[in-house]
Amino acid sequence: MKNANLILLLSLISLLTSPIVNAQCESVTLESLTNPGPYEVATLTEADGIRNGPDYAGATIYYPTNGTGPFASIAMVPGFTALPASIEEWGPFYASHGIVTIIIGTNSLVDFPEVRANALLDALETIKQENTRSSSPLEGALNTNQLAVSGWSMGGGGAQRAAVLDNSISAVVALCPYLNNSALNHDAALLILSGEEDTIAPPSEQADVHYSNTPNTTDKLLFEVANGDHSVANTPNGGDGVVGQIALSWLKLQLEEKECYCPLLTNNLLLNPTAASNVLQNFECDALGIDASKQAIGYSPNPTKNTITFNNTERVLFELFSPLGQSLLKGQLTKENPQIDLSDFPPGIYYLRTKNQIMKLMKVD
Repeated sequence: MKNANLILLLSLISLLTSPIVNAQCESVTLESLTNPGPYEVATLTEADGIRNGPDYAGATIYYPTNGTGPFASIAMVPGFTALPASIEEWGPFYASHGIVTIIIGTNSLVDFPEVRANALLDALETIKQENTRSSSPLEGALNTNQLAVSGWSMGGGGAQRAAVLDNSISAVVALCPYLNNSALNHDAALLILSGEEDTIAPPSEQADVHYSNTPNTTDKLLFEVANGDHSVANTPNGGDGVVGQIALSWLKLQLEEKECYCPLLTNNLLLNPTAASNVLQNFECDALGIDASKQAIGYSPNPTKNTITFNNTERVLFELFSPLGQSLLKGQLTKENPQIDLSDFPPGIYYLRTKNQIMKLMKVD
């Protein structure tokens, strides 16, 4: 009876979630990662009643005015001797895609990373209080369990340290980070954006070391922009716009937990990127919400140029999906006909779903 109930449950989940997944993923494309995004943006400052945090100097909150919450949030801090204006383009960019952003100044322009880490945590407290402030347009509109931190240069190092100090932080976006503290033991999903020609925080001495010193159990991605300098990630337009596309996709995936953005990263933005001089990654996609490691049917060859043969002894219904969840082919495998022909599909990654497992297939030339 338990097995029958499990099969019934899996079947119902498959029927109910497949249209939803497909509908959500159809709108997730490279073209959807625009600057600006689909939402109108407004700002809040202390003059509008937001909290004046003691560990930072001045703040601006950017938020979508015509989106539907609850929204995720990110706090950002600039680098050594820099003002908030140095990174302010990130505010309207993120907010126009539905991520509330608070950009802060520092009490001293020469604050070191650890002080900037505390400033970021103080900024997150301001975000949390906006969710309960009765006169705030963000009252009740924030998901205070979806919080990220980011910063440039020493601010990027501070973002890493903030994640160490507060394990409620879900994601970190470090922009050409500078930090000489190797204690980076945290599980917040880490994105490092660095510049190949950065002479202030050379990647070999900073970004690459930060990546290595972050645990391998943490989802992490390093994207080094070819010919980029220390300011290459100060705006989402860096690297001809790929900086913003990657940062937004990372936050949509890791902060908002929208799995559709994972294959967009792995199969598009990170697949032989012309804008990158170095890419390191340690994360995987959970395709269509099903554990790909649970293999019940053997198959080969994979990769394949045309057909794949399956080692099944009973009739099995299948559905083939694109990396973005679009249904491409339906059919059944049998003992007499155990093959699927991918000859009509272009090279790339595909997902094959049966009633209780999903297989990652690769088609090559």
